Amino acid sequence: MRALHRRRDAAETPAEAASRRRVDAALAAVVLAAQCGLALFAHVDGNRRLDALGWALLIGSALALIGRRHSPMLVTVAVVLMVGPYHALNYEHVAVVPAGLAALYTLAVLGPPLRSLLTVTCVIGIMVTVMSWGGRPHGAMDMLRTSGWVLSVVLIGEAVRIHRQYVAAIVERAERAERTREEEAARRVAEERLRIARDLHDLLAHSITLIGVQTSVAAHVLIADPGRLDRETLAKALDSISDTCRDARTELRATLQVLRAGEGGEGGAADGVDGAEGLGTGPPPGLAGLADLAAAAEAAGVRVRMTVDVDEPELSPAVGAAVYRIVQEALTNAVRHAPGTLVRLTLGPDGAGGLRVAAVDDGPAGAGASDGAASPSGPEGPGRPQGYGLVGMRERARSVAGTLTAGPRPDGPGFAVTAALPYGRGGLERTAPAGQHRPRPHSPSTEGTI
Repeated sequence: MRALHRRRDAAETPAEAASRRRVDAALAAVVLAAQCGLALFAHVDGNRRLDALGWALLIGSALALIGRRHSPMLVTVAVVLMVGPYHALNYEHVAVVPAGLAALYTLAVLGPPLRSLLTVTCVIGIMVTVMSWGGRPHGAMDMLRTSGWVLSVVLIGEAVRIHRQYVAAIVERAERAERTREEEAARRVAEERLRIARDLHDLLAHSITLIGVQTSVAAHVLIADPGRLDRETLAKALDSISDTCRDARTELRATLQVLRAGEGGEGGAADGVDGAEGLGTGPPPGLAGLADLAAAAEAAGVRVRMTVDVDEPELSPAVGAAVYRIVQEALTNAVRHAPGTLVRLTLGPDGAGGLRVAAVDDGPAGAGASDGAASPSGPEGPGRPQGYGLVGMRERARSVAGTLTAGPRPDGPGFAVTAALPYGRGGLERTAPAGQHRPRPHSPSTEGTI
């Protein structure tokens, strides 16, 4: 049965092709042995004994099965061309039945079904016609009566073919589902790596930039006039450095805890150092942390004017975290590329049911309109690598189905970052008509220099 059902594959290896040929040759030998036994021991009165021609036709019909899976239609035609004269000469009719049935079964199994049905119809018609012309009407009637067995073999082959296609479809769907699961797992891993990379970039770039600026301030205080040391300014700069380091350590630890979540609960309180014990991952950063960002930026020498016209509970945690990171990166760019500038932060409804976040600076202190805008990617140079700040901000916006634009201001020196994000819990847009804004008696909106 395995020999009958194994189909020739166009992509089979030479070893598989050789094995298939050996199996088909063995099947042909078995059919030949069965036909020889029927010819010798199943004699029917009125049939001729086999002579040399009869044996040649009988043996040839069996040997043709060697190529049954390579060229099933050609093999079937060859068997019919040998079986037809065999029956016309009134040799032992039953002796060549196995070869014909094997050829038709293989043709049906390999399909297509229309070819198989047309072929068996033609075969039966040819056999009946040959026997009728040979002056044996009783033989023709017997052939018609026994044609039911031929049709049964073809239908069995069709059933086997349909079953094999069904099994192959199930296997293909299972393999596709497995590939889909693997691709989904790989996609989730890539998304998580990108999220962690964004978090680490936003955290480290912001913290290191502030520390660098504050360290420069402390160094300037020490070097400018050692005889008249401004202890208050120096202490303030060092306190700012300490606060920035502490905040960066807390946020970095919360990020790394996500990576260590599968280590049996390790990485929790046991890892606390220097007063960080008991800190969990905590909620994602949101609007509540904007005041601290502004204060840190002012400590680094940048003036910040912030206007917040939105309540944090009205935003989803994902949108709040995106706002926090966008503002953080915008302030980091201002501290790095436009020292002493004035940054205007504006958060509020955009009049179209969304949330508008804008960070606009005036360029470096003392720069005129001809000086151009500060580039958020840093000074250009052949050895200067491009940063990921703008890319990260755009990814933050896209992660919550928002958009972000950033570039030099068209109305003067400086740089402008504008983001349009969803407004509402779960990232849903507000249903209020455009231009209408519900008043909030206890709005945390603040305006003025922080």
